[in-house]
Amino acid sequence: MSRHRILLARDSYKFSAAHMTVFPDGTKERLHGHNYTFAVELEVDRVDFASMIPFSAIKGVLSALASEWKERVFLATGNPFFSLVREDAQEIEITLCGQRYVFPRADVLLLPLDNISVESLSLHVASVLAERLPRAHLLALTVKLEESPGQGAATTLTL
Repeated sequence: MSRHRILLARDSYKFSAAHMTVFPDGTKERLHGHNYTFAVELEVDRVDFASMIPFSAIKGVLSALASEWKERVFLATGNPFFSLVREDAQEIEITLCGQRYVFPRADVLLLPLDNISVESLSLHVASVLAERLPRAHLLALTVKLEESPGQGAATTLTL
């Protein structure tokens, strides 16, 4: 059996987002942002003509994800120090580590994570892509997410 890797790492697979990483002792970073970039590696078992995977479908999924996540404030709803106080069409009010925040609702992306760190975001991006990508002949999916050049995390999901 052979295994092959397909790599997609383009300048367009990027998004800017704000976040606050929380630490186990209940302290957190200040609200700040990153210009995230991500690359995807797909591992397949076949590359013959009949099993070709169209790159256009993969690129479309990657571009859509980058567009959905761009210019947002990421909040981890599974964090023990996070509390949703109020949410309506215009605003969302939360507390995080005992501090109150009010954001325009359209600017916030609530994520089902326990923290907003590059490690947890890498896993989340990989999970979202695993759901959205064509599965034909796919053995594994790796997402490398950088929050700045040379600093990031990678997650591999075996499918």
